[in-house]
Amino acid sequence: MLQNPNNNLDSRSETEDARIFVRSQSVVSRRVSGETLIVPVRGKVGDLASIYSFNEVASLIWQWLEMPRDVSDLVSAVEREYDVDPQQAQQDVSIFLNELLSVGLVEVRDAMHASEAEWTVGRDALAAAGTR
Repeated sequence: MLQNPNNNLDSRSETEDARIFVRSQSVVSRRVSGETLIVPVRGKVGDLASIYSFNEVASLIWQWLEMPRDVSDLVSAVEREYDVDPQQAQQDVSIFLNELLSVGLVEVRDAMHASEAEWTVGRDALAAAGTR
């Protein structure tokens, strides 16, 4: 993962922790020889000119992003796994998430909409189950 000591944690958006991150549905990933390889899929075809390779820390975050997660979940996972300073983990995770966003490998939702979507799906599933 990239580290930039010039970034100031205080400059991050207060709403960043309220956002929920999840892997984009338009990528495929595989773990190969300790690395995670990500291939964007465009028009039902893998874009082999845009293959991404993640190191061990980035691979951990990618694994966690299989399910929707907020920043604090990801920071906690990095802190536990790598015994890193909490501020450094926060900074590194934020930078990495922004990089993933900029190339379309993750999608972001705010916590309020994610909760509403889960409620709607759960409510619809219950209604469908009641009609069987």
